[in-house]
Amino acid sequence: MTKRPLGNTGRIVSEIGLGTWQLGAGWGDVTDASARETLRAAYDSGVTFLDTADVYGDGRSETLIGAFLRDTPTARQEVFVATKLGRRNWPHGFTRDQVRQFTEESLQRLGVDALDLTQLHCIPTDVLKRGEMLGWLEELKQEGKIKAYGASVESMDEALFCVEHGGVSTLQIIFNVFRQKPIHTLFDAALARKVGIIVRLPLASGLLSGKMTKQTSFSESDHRLFNRDGQYFNVGETFAGLPYERGVELADSLKPFVPEGVGMAAWALRWCLDFEAVSTVIPGARNSQQVLGNVSASTLPPLSPAVHEQLATFYTHSVAEHIRGPY
Repeated sequence: MTKRPLGNTGRIVSEIGLGTWQLGAGWGDVTDASARETLRAAYDSGVTFLDTADVYGDGRSETLIGAFLRDTPTARQEVFVATKLGRRNWPHGFTRDQVRQFTEESLQRLGVDALDLTQLHCIPTDVLKRGEMLGWLEELKQEGKIKAYGASVESMDEALFCVEHGGVSTLQIIFNVFRQKPIHTLFDAALARKVGIIVRLPLASGLLSGKMTKQTSFSESDHRLFNRDGQYFNVGETFAGLPYERGVELADSLKPFVPEGVGMAAWALRWCLDFEAVSTVIPGARNSQQVLGNVSASTLPPLSPAVHEQLATFYTHSVAEHIRGPY
């Protein structure tokens, strides 16, 4: 597994991480046993970056990770855990007291003395730009409760605001073959300020696995059913903001770009990794087989400049106009 610096945190992490939203809720039912198997497979495959949040299953994801770290002493030393706060008690969870309460609760669930990284969790733009919450995270850093802080954002406007804030170590953004705007609006600024980029939705909620069809069904507890048009939260978090059937068509049109013998998901992750600004990508996985498929991207060679140019043209001419939600 290739490793990369994570912004200005001073830590080196695996370029393929693991997103753990699905271990909490929102992707159908995942049993405790399946969650433990997935975490074990990721760690055994060289994954040292885990991303979670206090709202994933109302703390379940953090609790599962905490148990895994407790039961795996070597992982406790090697694995970097990034969590998030700001979505609990929505839309009233934006006070100093609540930020401190949420931090204490995450510390308890993860079973650590200090959080490796806390990220603001897609809070409203006006709240973000007041700057108070970033200031409260700085207080917690000075007190030793957290080691670094960053923000998970929806738009490039929010991302650039955070880059200009001197204390921010990382930015978590939606970035994939279907969402290429950050290349030209964010990456140079992030590199200049040594802000690490954590890529979520690198597979566009599974569209870029190449396995979905217009007839694919999802369980009632899967956000790919109940939020595909933004009914419950930002539509961009589901299928990268693309209407589902259009997304399937666009994914199918990418299959000729995928080399023979390479899985489409690994190829799509490799595309993300070809950008220097990216510190790590955090695809989700519900089982060990998906973990192994994702991790294989780290062994693939970079895509050629010609393919990158073709994919940039594909995005501009075929994809960009269909993206919904803040961007």
